[in-house]
Amino acid sequence: MPDLREPIGVGIVGLSATGGWAAGAHLPALDAVDGIELRALAGSSEASARAAGAAYGVPAYTSVEQLAADEDVDLVVVAVKVPRHRELVVPVLKAGVPVLSEWPLAVDLREAEEMERAAGTTRTFVGLQGRSSPTFRWLTDLVSGGYVGEVLSATVVASSTEWGTPVSPDMVYTLDRTLGATMLTIAFGHAIDLVSMVVGELQDVVATTATRRRHVPLGRTGQVVAMTAEDQIAISGTLAGGAVLSVHHRGGAASGAGFSLLVDGTEGRLEVTGAEFPHLGPVTVRGTRGGGRPTEITPPGGYDDYPALAGTLIHTLAHAYAAIRDDLVHGTAVAPDFTHAVRRHRLLDAIARSAATGRRTTL
Repeated sequence: MPDLREPIGVGIVGLSATGGWAAGAHLPALDAVDGIELRALAGSSEASARAAGAAYGVPAYTSVEQLAADEDVDLVVVAVKVPRHRELVVPVLKAGVPVLSEWPLAVDLREAEEMERAAGTTRTFVGLQGRSSPTFRWLTDLVSGGYVGEVLSATVVASSTEWGTPVSPDMVYTLDRTLGATMLTIAFGHAIDLVSMVVGELQDVVATTATRRRHVPLGRTGQVVAMTAEDQIAISGTLAGGAVLSVHHRGGAASGAGFSLLVDGTEGRLEVTGAEFPHLGPVTVRGTRGGGRPTEITPPGGYDDYPALAGTLIHTLAHAYAAIRDDLVHGTAVAPDFTHAVRRHRLLDAIARSAATGRRTTL
């Protein structure tokens, strides 16, 4: 357990001097949270490590093993493309150092289960930061507290601009379903995790998926690249207690990309609407009890520890880092871990199997 008197020391794999997700999101989120700070990084080459170390003023290594061996590093963050997660995460786990891996954890369920087993008793965390969202934590409490009464159904309609619109060269890998970074795993995966948090886990699922766009423009080059990832995902299933959940997620939306969740119950209704990625952006909540048109409602105090960040890319990520800090210092288990990641991968695997066979799959 880290020294309670010292901040949690973080070492990041994937923090580049030229920018990227780690630099644009993880670093400012760490800066916003007391008690946790960047201490080191690992680059993909000696040149990139040297440049990043100079840019951020921390020791820079060329291997994850060296990063994990740094005595000032209490948590290694793996913020690189999904296909490399396993090769980077497992050595850190073998060194007994806690790990935060970006979501998706792995390219498939088998690999995710392998990584969970490799963890043993070492603390693990997964980047499903939406579970730390103040609004979705409040929604979870509203539903569990009986705001809508008994949940009868939940309906999700979502769309993404990606997976059909022009793709940049560095994101072409997201079009290949075998590489684990698709609309099903990323956009749908983050969204269904939030929905499951609010209304509960699916007990079974039947799915229909399709790849309606077999080729996608490569930027403005005039060329096209093949896409095997699904750009249409439709599922339905039952929740514990018998409520029905239905979801339709569409890719390549020319306009109107966004997210909506409708929860109907015996006593009321909740309507949640937001941007393309609700785990990152703000959402609007409308509710009604006992009839009448839903009106906008907002969370009470006590949910948002970083109100100054509301509406920014790092709002939920800052809350996630605060939860990870508290889990490491106090031994709690609030932030989602690899076991939770496997549960989510298991659902995605069940969806893929149901779509392939046409059969309802029990979870």
